[in-house]
Amino acid sequence: MLYLQDVTINRGSKIVFYNWNAKIENSKVTIISGKNGVGKSTIFNLIIGLLKPDYGNIIINNQNVLDYPIAERSSKFNLGYCPQYGGFFFDLTLLENLKAVAEIQIPDPKSRLHKIEQLIAKFEFETIVNIQAKFLSGGQKKKLVIAMALLNNPKVLLLDEPFAALDVLTIKMLKELIVNLQYQEKISICICDHQARDLLSCVDNAIILSNCKVIARGTPAELVNNIKAQNAYFGNSFKFN
Repeated sequence: MLYLQDVTINRGSKIVFYNWNAKIENSKVTIISGKNGVGKSTIFNLIIGLLKPDYGNIIINNQNVLDYPIAERSSKFNLGYCPQYGGFFFDLTLLENLKAVAEIQIPDPKSRLHKIEQLIAKFEFETIVNIQAKFLSGGQKKKLVIAMALLNNPKVLLLDEPFAALDVLTIKMLKELIVNLQYQEKISICICDHQARDLLSCVDNAIILSNCKVIARGTPAELVNNIKAQNAYFGNSFKFN
């Protein structure tokens, strides 16, 4: 579905990635994790087109997308993206946010209205549709951003630090939402997050970064027993349930 091939990116004298390879499998949930500063968010910026690698390719559905601009890359290759911060219009209501993005993503008015109504029901937004986004709770804001990303029926959904600054119950709710999206909608989901403890129970595959490269990859159960992953990230006491 999505493949980063031999990607190298430099920032001045610092090498962020060197000959980096990663694959996001079809209809799977994948987490890319590692300590703060290893370049997790940079990966998403490369995929959506905010950054261009110094070397390498980004392949989606067997096609190199490097020459496609951000908007076209999103629409042509069905990418959905949820940034770590923001991602919505603060002074618009929840409904107005959905309508604003839907007008860009869905040309047909009837299809647009149907999709918005579908998402309001799916995310149980009925009681908060007329509340300005800036007054929503942290969990409600995150759900709104995910709903906005689903307006173009993405085949790949990118979630950047989705659990940042959220309480335990909200994290549990979002984990269930991620699993349901993958299972019901058959979406390939890629999550960048340094809080592996909150995420390993709801992902199929994990990739661990350290020192500008992938040091381990596999299922969650495999990685917590991987010596390289333990030394660089998990530690010896981490347990996966």
